[in-house]
This record gives sequence, structure tokens and C-alpha cells, in this order.
Amino acid sequence: MEGPLAADEDRDMEEPLLSNSDRKGGLRALPFIIANGALERLASQGLSPSMILYLTRVYGMNSANASNVIFLWSAASNFTPIICAFLADSYFGRFRMIAAGCIISCLGMFVLWLTAMIPQARPFCDGAICDTPSIAQLLLLYSSYALMSMGSGCLQSSNLAFGANQLHRKNKSNSGILDRYFDLYYVSSASGSLIGVSCIVYIQDRMGWRVGFGVPVALMLLSTVIFLLASPLYLKPMPSSSWCAGLVQVFVAAYKKRHMQVSSTGTSEMYHHKSGSPLAMPSDKLRFLNKACIIRNSEDELASDGRASNPWILCTVEQVEDLKTLIRIMALWSTGILVCAALSQPFYVLQVASMDRHLTPTFEVPAGSFGAVFVVSLILWIMLYDRLILPLVSSCRGKPTRLSGKTRMGIGILLCTFSLAVTAVVESNRRALAIKEGFSDDPDAVVNMSAFWTLPRYILLGMAEAFNVIGQIEFFYYELPKAMSSVATSLFGLSMSVGNLAASFIVTIVDNFTKAAGVKSWVSSNINQGHSDYYYWLLFGLLFANFLYFLACSKSYGPSKEEARGGSNAEDDLNNVN
Repeated sequence: MEGPLAADEDRDMEEPLLSNSDRKGGLRALPFIIANGALERLASQGLSPSMILYLTRVYGMNSANASNVIFLWSAASNFTPIICAFLADSYFGRFRMIAAGCIISCLGMFVLWLTAMIPQARPFCDGAICDTPSIAQLLLLYSSYALMSMGSGCLQSSNLAFGANQLHRKNKSNSGILDRYFDLYYVSSASGSLIGVSCIVYIQDRMGWRVGFGVPVALMLLSTVIFLLASPLYLKPMPSSSWCAGLVQVFVAAYKKRHMQVSSTGTSEMYHHKSGSPLAMPSDKLRFLNKACIIRNSEDELASDGRASNPWILCTVEQVEDLKTLIRIMALWSTGILVCAALSQPFYVLQVASMDRHLTPTFEVPAGSFGAVFVVSLILWIMLYDRLILPLVSSCRGKPTRLSGKTRMGIGILLCTFSLAVTAVVESNRRALAIKEGFSDDPDAVVNMSAFWTLPRYILLGMAEAFNVIGQIEFFYYELPKAMSSVATSLFGLSMSVGNLAASFIVTIVDNFTKAAGVKSWVSSNINQGHSDYYYWLLFGLLFANFLYFLACSKSYGPSKEEARGGSNAEDDLNNVN
């Protein structure tokens, strides 16, 4: 094999195994994989919304410090998938990575549950006044976050791609059914999140942290059992080599040949490529990398069978083009960072908690459960888009019609931008009313303003994620080689990680800058004295600039493979799966 990313053999890494395992995989394996992902999201999302309340009320942290802890936890949870994806694609395989992730996540949730069960594991609190947590107590808390981050990384890196493996059949098109699978997987995960942010958060609010943290442990244990029991049904392809080494080889070979002049009128004979490969010559973009596949001396650089004698000096055209694709994708990937920063703001919960949340005179909706509207919006839009809007538009146009991944990404950025403007307007009115009612010195006061004014924000954010996140996953999956499919489906997690770090950085800068200016911090623990509305307007400006940046990156990238191939017949694809 000429390098880990060489041509057809790498793009269909799993095919030899799949063709010999016709009784495995296919649609019969998907319910267990989807259930595993949905239950994991149910358990993990049931912990996230109220975590800022747990840290401020049980551990006595101020809102800024608690927010930074949550940002870092979320950043770690979304960064580990890219590391786990590399390990899954290069060494261990996706099945083993998912199994390990289930066990580690369950252990992490169990440790968090212990902090609520054992009084000595958390600081002593007398009403609203809490002792400073000890180093041992913080280590136990942070170890639970670390374990949950590692487990979540293993699952997020491989679960989606492992399901796509089950649908793979040699020489058969399956792009349409893959599109439907991505939508179905995301809807099921979102449904798990919906139950988590509504039912589990309600349990935490009404029955306390002991029961509220114990339920996710049981759910994660159930998820593990379901996935492992269906082991005989899965196709379990193992990677034959590391694609990462192939990318590094291109950099090294290009550097060693950096003084070579690259002719703009070269022929296919001067480049090294796999026999029968459609890529006879490299593209003109990022031309300095083309030096890696130029044959300087065929006698010295090529073996008798036509392979490179030293892959660190001579690479294939396919390796070069795969690296170019990854580099070009990263510019578009970076446009999702601020979207993720906006999606993960814990200040949304603090805003809702200070407003009237009564649905009826006797029933009050928990502040963390308002995120359920976000998930409902996401699910409804995916269903409407896939089952109503696209069929209707396709019928009107007389041909299959789908929005490309890039287009969906851009629409998602724009919707996220609008959501911040709505949030800023609502917060400005809420703060003015709190001051008018004399609550400026009471951070726990509830103003006489319905929390349901925040619903438009959650609806727009749900639609933004439905467009941007699924658009990213589809775009990365189709653009990158099949050998990197776990990485492709984990890139969104990486943007979430960087987005959380960016959000933490923005909060810290805003907090320090406003204090240095001699005014009350915009992100003060007392949101009635702070200026969260100014903070949201700042995010609005950053997101709008990010949208303009996305347009520039999209134009520079050119048409994607998905746009080039056009629509696909999903019904024919379904018949080809199994």
C-alpha cells in the first residue's frame, strides 16, 4: 500500500471486510447504535443545563468562575472526540472505541453522583453561604468531569461513523440513505437531549441532586448494555494503517523538495500516483504541496513494483489531494467556532431563572428545562425540512433538490446571529424592569416578566443548530476520504471545544475590561447590576462578522463534491443497503 491515504484502497478501507460479512451490518444494526447515542445524550444532557446551579449553590462558586468551569468541561468533552477519532481510525477501530466510551462515561457519572451522595465529598453549606471547597473535593468533582469528557469523546468520535459503516456496500451508491441516516441519528440524539433537559432537569429540581444525578448513571449503564448485547450484528472493520502518517509524509516530502521548481505545464508522467487512479495530476491549489508527489529520479525513488522506495520522499497524488482537502476544509470549519460559543452560553439559564417561569399558577418550569424548546425546535425543523419542505420543493422543480452542506452552514450562522439580537432585546427589558421593581441588589429576585419571552431565542438557536451542525457533518463526511470518516464526524465536536474556549476567553476579557473601566462587570454574578444585554450585543457583532467571513471562505473553497454530484435518489440507495 503506497501511503496510508492512497487512492481507492484507502477510500474504501472497510470493503474487503464488508464483502465477506454480508450477514452483518445493514439496517438491522442501526437501532442499537442509534439507541446507544440517544441514551448517552439523554444522560449527559440531563446533567449539563443545571450544572451552573449545582456549582453556585452547592460548591459556592460565583457565576463567572462556575461558567468558566463549565466552558472548560464542555471544551474538553468536545476536544477529546478528535483525539479518539484518530485512535479509532488508525489503531483500535470504532467498535472498541465506543465500548470504551460507554464504560468510561458511566464511571464519570457515577463519580459525580458520589459528590451528591457523600456529604464529605462537597463543601458544607448553611443556606446560601457555603464553605470554600477543599482541594480533595474539587479533585473529585473535576475527575468526574474528566472521565465524562473522555467517555463522551470516545462515543462522539465513532458512534455516527460506525453506523455509516453498517450501510457501506462495495460498488453501491448510498449517499441518499446516508443523508437520511445522519438526519435520523441527529433527531434521535436531539430527542434524548430533549428528555434530558426536561425530565431529568425536572427531577433534579424537585427531587434533589442525589436522585437527579443517579438517573443518568442508570441510563448510561443501560446504553452500554444495549450496545454490547448487539455486538454479533455489527460490522467491525479495523484500520490497516494510520492516515495521519500519510499527511505528515506529504509535509515532509514537500519540505525536502522545497527548492524544486514546479512547472505549471507538467504532465501526468512526472507525478507518482496509484495505477488506475482517476487522479493523474494534482490540482493547482496549494501548489507548493505538489512537490511531494513529483518524481525526480524514477530509478532512485521507485521500486520495481512501481511503489515509492521511501514514502517520506515521494508521496502519491492522492495523498497530496487528501491533505489539500483537509487544509481547505479547516477555513470553513473555523466559521462554526463562534456559533458553538453562542450555543453554549450558561448565562441563558441565569436569565431564565430570574424571570417568572409559571406555566400555571401551581406549576413552575425549571430554568434548565427551557432548553427543551431549543431541542424541540431542532427536531421539528429537521422533520419538516426532510419530510415536507424538500419533497415539496423537489415536486415543484421536477427534480430531487437538497441544500448543500455549505449552504446549510451559512443559514445556521445567520439564524444564530439573529438569536443573539433577540436575546439582547429581552435582557435589556428584563434588567430595566428588575431595577424598576427595586431588585438591583437581589440576584435571586424574580421579576414580573414571563420567561416565555425567551422562547424565540431558543427557537432560533434550534433552527441554527439544525442547519449549521448537520450541514457541517454532511460537508465534512463527503469531502474527506472514507479512511478519515471518524475525524470527519468529529470536527464539529472540535469546533464545540474551541467554541467553548472562545466563549470562556470572551467572558474573561469582558469581565476584566469592564472592571478595569471602573464600571460593574457586564457578566456580574448579579445580573441585575451587570449588563448581559451589552454582552449579547457584543456576541451579535462578532457573529455577524463571522457570517461575512464564512461567505469569503465559501467562495474561496469553490464547489464541494456534494454540489458537484448534485442530488441523489434516496429510494434507490435504500434498496442497495441491505
